Amino acid sequence: MGLTKSEIFTEQQNELALIAKVFAHPARIAILQHLFRVDACICGDLVEEIGLAQPTVSQHLKELRSMGLIKGDVDGTRVCYCIDRENWNAMKTEFSQFLDQDVHLKDTCC
Repeated sequence: MGLTKSEIFTEQQNELALIAKVFAHPARIAILQHLFRVDACICGDLVEEIGLAQPTVSQHLKELRSMGLIKGDVDGTRVCYCIDRENWNAMKTEFSQFLDQDVHLKDTCC
């Protein structure tokens, strides 16, 4: 597998690609959907909700957290997770701008 040479792309292009990579796994989508559905911090019931092993869920949480889409607070020996609404809204704005690029194109190609 070749290198991505991320330095030749803009910061926005790299950011969008990283976020898209986070969304590329259905378990992470399920985790986000669950966090939105309960609209509260979740401490530990994600394993039962998602149906995957604890280490697997932890790895997916780590990926979501590293992108800033969720945040976690330590509660004793547990970490409680919720959507990071500020970062979520910023990500939505970035993706909306990217996805809305075709709005102004004329239908003259192919």
